[in-house]
Amino acid sequence: MNLTLHHAHPWDLTPREAIALQRDLAPLVRETPLPHPVRTMAGIDVSIRGDRAQAAIAVLRLPDLHLVDEVLWRAEVPFPYVPGLLSFREIPVILPALERLRVRPDVLMTDSQGRAHPRRFGLACHLGVLLDWPTLGVAKTRLTGRHGPLGPEKGARTPLIAPDADETLGMVLRTRANVHPVYVSVGHRMTLADAVELTLACAPRYKIPEPTRQAHRLSRRTG
Repeated sequence: MNLTLHHAHPWDLTPREAIALQRDLAPLVRETPLPHPVRTMAGIDVSIRGDRAQAAIAVLRLPDLHLVDEVLWRAEVPFPYVPGLLSFREIPVILPALERLRVRPDVLMTDSQGRAHPRRFGLACHLGVLLDWPTLGVAKTRLTGRHGPLGPEKGARTPLIAPDADETLGMVLRTRANVHPVYVSVGHRMTLADAVELTLACAPRYKIPEPTRQAHRLSRRTG
């Protein structure tokens, strides 16, 4: 699959330069409704062991969540671990994996943050803006923000609010009854309502939506 990079930039940056780049690119994120029903969704996950990163992509068909394509790509870790700068560590490994897909997915779902990020530019935003592709982040843990009480039932939700402003960063969403929630946020070219709807559609049984759950299993593969 051929990729076109928009707003391409160097990856060999210092953390200070990377933060400045996030601030420059964050205003490019678009929260607009999806133009048509989603038929295919790519889940993206990266596992890291030592100095090696392994990017996995699982493409599922909606609504039956049947696996239609998968890719595994290994490379050296290109950036140190710095909180809030995950995209610089993982996207250089994700891009070559995407290029090897046979099926072009309608939407990309990452196991990471989108707008729910201190600079409103998590990995899902960075990837979406670079590719100009509908993208959302579904994270297992909260990076920033505050929220109110959340009901125990599946589908319960409450807004994730910026810690220092009256700004909605994402949605705290329970995808399975009486289980810890996930943190859903826009990456690019969709609304938060779209992101929440897609997350629930992709989580019929487990806490983690099926695209990123299958990508995570693939990313742990050895050999």
